[in-house]
This record gives sequence, C-alpha cells and structure tokens, in this order.
Amino acid sequence: MSEQVRIAFIGGGNMARSLIGALVRGGTPAQAIAVAEPNAELRALLARDFGITVHDTALAAATGAGVIVLAVKPQVMKAVCTELAASAASSRPLVISIAAGIRITQLAEWLGGELPIVRSMPNTPALIGAGATGMIANAAASATQREQAQAILGTAGTTVWIDHEDLMDTVTALSGSGPAYFFLLVEALEDAAVAQGLPRATARSLATQTCAGAGRMLAEDGEPPTVLRERVTSPGGTTAAALEAFAQGNLRALVASAVAAATERGRELSEKYS
Repeated sequence: MSEQVRIAFIGGGNMARSLIGALVRGGTPAQAIAVAEPNAELRALLARDFGITVHDTALAAATGAGVIVLAVKPQVMKAVCTELAASAASSRPLVISIAAGIRITQLAEWLGGELPIVRSMPNTPALIGAGATGMIANAAASATQREQAQAILGTAGTTVWIDHEDLMDTVTALSGSGPAYFFLLVEALEDAAVAQGLPRATARSLATQTCAGAGRMLAEDGEPPTVLRERVTSPGGTTAAALEAFAQGNLRALVASAVAAATERGRELSEKYS
C-alpha cells in the first residue's frame, strides 16, 4: 500500500489484528494505519505490538482515511456506519467490509451515499496468513480501489473475486465456515483411530499431519481432487474400503446439505441485520 493511503480499521479483533500485522510486515508504514477499538486493553496491545495509532471511536480513526476496513460484528454494523456517514460522504474513502451477511446495498444505505465498497468474506486461517477470501466490489469502486482492497486482504492469503453478490452467501458457507468442517473431520478421524486402539496423542499427530499434507498436495500439485483421490485408491485396497463406507453413508449428500444450510443462514443474517 502506498504511504499516502491512510487505512483505518474499525474494530481491533483477531481478523483486524491479523491484517494489520501482515500489512506492517509487508512494508506499510505504521503511521499510515489507525484502528478504532472500544476495548482499552486491545487498543493498548495493538499500539504496543504494531506502533499504529489507536482510537476509542470509529469517527476518530476514520477521519482523513483513504481506506476504511469495517471489521465489526454484523449486529453493530448499522450503528458504526451511521456514525461514519457524514465523514465518509465528504471524503469518499474506499470501504472494505469483512462482516458476514451484510450486503453492499445495506452498507451504502447506512453510509448515506454511493461510496466505493468492497464486501469480503475471509476465514480464520487468515490469522496465520493462510486464509481464503471472497470479494465483490460495487460499480463505484475503481480499478485502483479494487487493487487496494486486494492488496490489503491478500496479506492474509488467497483472494478471489466473485461476479454476483448472491454468491457471497455460498462463499461464506464454503470458505468462511469451511475451517470448522475440516476441524470436525480431524476430530472424527482422531476419535475413530482411538477407538481402534491408537493413543490419542498419536492419533491426533497423524490425523493433523495427514490432513495438512493432503491440503498442501492439493494446493501445490495442480491436479483436481478427483485425480489425487484416485491416485491413493488401489482397487480392493484399504482406501477403497474406507471410501465405500463413506459412499454408503452418503457423504456427498451430507456435505451438500451442510453447505446449503450455511448458505441459507447467511441470507437470513442479511435480512436480520438489514
């Protein structure tokens, strides 16, 4: 990010902290970053760890900023936007939201103008720089502002642009909620191995590294998951027996049902906080 572009984070929680840390490590001057956080302890930690400017109100942090990152809970987003509306109308910053379920039209209405807005959905692996973030911009966002948003969010991992905002609910269901599905799978593998006699520590170590290694292969090999799965599966072998058990339990239908349920919940949240 250019030294001339001042970035204000509204909310200093874990996701904001991860983005701020990545920006500073990537060369963004600390004096170009401000954060608004009502919790005094969190403010002090952010100032100490990154040398950035901290404030206790959104308006104080956002004044003069070229980019505002809205990193607050969906239930308080309307109040925060209302507080910032007058200032944003005069300075017309790029607004980036990382709140689940809050649509661009809602943000624009609460902010009171046709501001350039990028709605995004990161996930928790962003906290270690390994996130996956879906993004969509409104028509008011220029190509340069889209690049700015991607530069900020890209510090936390992979970024992908989405063509239609309705699909952001599916992005939330897939990558936003997806880490929990993965952790559940590791839990289940660990418990199953313990039931077969392995010590829990051994089962956890093997399950964790197996899943981490498989994910790395998927990211680096370039082949689709179907091909990688087939390479591991010998006819009549142990993997084939396990996959048959998954098929009998209709794993694919269960996953589809789970993603559909999460997608629908995202739509409900949008209505709830509108």
